[in-house]
Amino acid sequence: MFRTGPKNLITDVAGLKVGNSAGDRLKSGVTAILCDEPTVASVQVLGGAPGTRETDLLEPQNTVEAVNAVVLSGGSAFGLDAASGVQAALREKGIGFAVQGQVVPIVPAAILFDLANGGNKDWGRYPPYRELGYEAAQNAATDFALGSHGAGTGALVTGLKGGLGSASVVLDNGITIGALVAVNALGSVTVARSRHFWAAPFEIGEEFGGLGYPHPMPDDARRIALKFHEKPQGASTTIAVIATDAVLTKAAAKRLAVAAHDGFARAIWPSHTPFDGDLIFALATGRSGISLSPEQTIDLGAAAGATMARAIARGIHSATPAEGDLFPVWSSR
Repeated sequence: MFRTGPKNLITDVAGLKVGNSAGDRLKSGVTAILCDEPTVASVQVLGGAPGTRETDLLEPQNTVEAVNAVVLSGGSAFGLDAASGVQAALREKGIGFAVQGQVVPIVPAAILFDLANGGNKDWGRYPPYRELGYEAAQNAATDFALGSHGAGTGALVTGLKGGLGSASVVLDNGITIGALVAVNALGSVTVARSRHFWAAPFEIGEEFGGLGYPHPMPDDARRIALKFHEKPQGASTTIAVIATDAVLTKAAAKRLAVAAHDGFARAIWPSHTPFDGDLIFALATGRSGISLSPEQTIDLGAAAGATMARAIARGIHSATPAEGDLFPVWSSR
């Protein structure tokens, strides 16, 4: 039986810290995942409308093996500036990839679209995301807030506010897996318009309400409901990180990212649409010292998908209301 880590957060994976920053009037923010030491990483993109920085280097055939941080940001393409702020914070500390006497922090990033969420985006000449990224890096710790914080501040899903979610699990072999996700999906995370989460079968305890599936299932459970019916283009994206303390190669980290996308499919209906930029970064700190047999990687992948599904539901479950919101929060249903 799976059990959560002590915090039920991605930071239960040793070697990781998370920091959030946000602008309340902006209704947008940044989440930075900092690695205590260079960490094996990869990525898998399955959405049709991604916005990214430094993802090509994460492919297994490319040279750089490890990263120093990963950034999840609101702001659409403007939010890619957040990685520059995190990079600046790391460079001040001398953290990065050493090359010809220089130190270059390696900071891949992904963004979600939250420009049309009721927030004030009249920021003038330059967007605020570089400074928000720097602030998020300074706030990095093993404890952090879920819901309407960081990259989840202005997130929306069908009929509800989205949010920042996280969860963890410890496997019987001692390996820890953690997920972190900013949920801004075009689709729905609940069964029809009920309070019941699609991720219900994977819930541990009552971490997102303990409601299970509705019984009987609503007649419209299979109806495809979208966040914005008229013009869905560019209005969504769920971005995430799956992490483990297992010892993985870069290619194995890629497979972990692939498997974790099962969590999107289990928790969001529909997911991976042409108008979502659904993406998962994978991080392997290796802190456990445990290498896996091929058979054990099956359990790792299954647990990654389940943990990601739980993190998605927890992000919505934790969202809080704010002035000017377009959609209500889950707790109001």
